[in-house]
Amino acid sequence: MTYRSLPFLPFFFVSTVSAFDYSGSIEASLAYSNSIDALEKTELIYKPRVEFQLSDNSDVTIVGRVRADFEDIYEPGEPKDANRSSASGRGFIGDDVEIEVLEAFIDMQLGNTWLRLGKQKIVWGQADAIKVLDVLNPQSFREFILDDFNDRRTALWSVNAEMPVGDSTLQIVWIPDTTYFDLPKSGGHFALTSPRFVPTLPQNMSISSVPIDKPNHALNDSDIGLRLFTFKSGWDLTLNYAYHYSDRPVVRRSFGEKSIEISQKYERTHLVGGSFSNAFGAFAVRGELGYSTNRYFLLNDNSDADGVYSSSEFSTVFGVDYTGISCWLISGEIYQSTLTDYNDASIRDKTDSTITASIRRNLRNETLALKASYLRSINNNDGLLRLSANYGYSSEIEMNVGLDIFHGDKSGVFGQFANHDRITLSTTVSF
Repeated sequence: MTYRSLPFLPFFFVSTVSAFDYSGSIEASLAYSNSIDALEKTELIYKPRVEFQLSDNSDVTIVGRVRADFEDIYEPGEPKDANRSSASGRGFIGDDVEIEVLEAFIDMQLGNTWLRLGKQKIVWGQADAIKVLDVLNPQSFREFILDDFNDRRTALWSVNAEMPVGDSTLQIVWIPDTTYFDLPKSGGHFALTSPRFVPTLPQNMSISSVPIDKPNHALNDSDIGLRLFTFKSGWDLTLNYAYHYSDRPVVRRSFGEKSIEISQKYERTHLVGGSFSNAFGAFAVRGELGYSTNRYFLLNDNSDADGVYSSSEFSTVFGVDYTGISCWLISGEIYQSTLTDYNDASIRDKTDSTITASIRRNLRNETLALKASYLRSINNNDGLLRLSANYGYSSEIEMNVGLDIFHGDKSGVFGQFANHDRITLSTTVSF
């Protein structure tokens, strides 16, 4: 039994005390993959939740997870978690079982200020599929983007305060937790292979890697975020600023006489942006825009010193939801990213566009939900189609069946998994 980090131990101690409000869920799921003609996932997840009150104006919430994946395909072996801080590490029992504190925070009211301290998820923005402003919490890509989005988001040890400023509310966030994206290593079922993320290297040369250069100083390497949000004439509006490390490390390469050295380093960026949303009868509109400095992209140029270049990035996402037909929800989004200092040798285009569409139909007094969603990259002509049926057998038991289909060239974001179509089954019991 290996414990890389011990912050989950207090959870199991307090969860045994009967005075606490105790709830949670147990989920069993299977996924069959056409690429291996076998099960890619046989998973059992126990997710307990404890809530208790410390005083009249302070409450504590702790959420844990014990996950057993008996196929061990997504993260083969025991992950090193080099992307995580010691305070947010996972504990492992063999190769198949991991234990983690998902959230552990205290909410309190201090005068007019609401304060949340501890390991938490902080969500920014209005987009459903592709995010512009939602940069404060990293994600897990162990199943690419196929897992539930909230489950993919990694909570961080943070200070989160909200206070009134006139008719608006100011949010101040401080994150001393140096934890970043969970990216599957080579050999993982959903390891990234697209040349947009992985350098294309010459053949017949030896390759060596140096340890990843990850920030580790809680104070000097912490992230900060500011958000001012208000409601004006029916519009929910925010102004956002974040000074943070990009959650995916920059991959650089350097050539020796007969060898190539690969290095990875996390780089800081400033994000300035905002979001908006409003409803007009059966229609709702929403969107985000953001400007980020010092973003790094791969080059298709072996003469370049390190194979990357830096550019600022301007991104927007605009979405529309329609609920004018009873029991139906129809949504669409368009995302666009433009690089301001474009290099002609860049792997990605100067302007990158993705569209999404989804349709949801509720049946049988909303106990059955049928959903179809599609994401398509305009630049690469690749995409992902997702179909699902969710049935609430009772208030405690929920069953789901799904189908995920990728298509497109292997150089694309979605096309790199063109042979990774799968069928999923799951049952969740809440208590």
